Amino acid sequence: QVQLEESGGGLVQAGGSLTLSCVPSWNIFRFSRMAWHRQAPGNQRELVASMPTRSGSSTNYADSVKGRFTISSDNPKNTVYLQMASLKPEDTAVYYCQGILPSGYTYWGQGTQVTVSS
Repeated sequence: QVQLEESGGGLVQAGGSLTLSCVPSWNIFRFSRMAWHRQAPGNQRELVASMPTRSGSSTNYADSVKGRFTISSDNPKNTVYLQMASLKPEDTAVYYCQGILPSGYTYWGQGTQVTVSS
């Protein structure tokens, strides 16, 4: 069973920054894409950012986070990051890491809470 372990969530003031980390139990290259999603109370889970694990396809961001969030990977550390800057109270949510296999099957982490105070 593949596990994706997220960390880095917490409480931050509006305008602040946080970096989330996701470490899969499989080598990151076994996934075709890695992504971060978020879910706020009462809302559906939404895609925040996604990236290919190898070159050849695009990195995508939700319009609401473009210019503020950056998804990246450190392959020797087998880690995917979500760097979040200029945080807003509306960014408050549980953030989930997702790993997508070439078959399309996906794995999810347990989530990490991000709370942005105004």
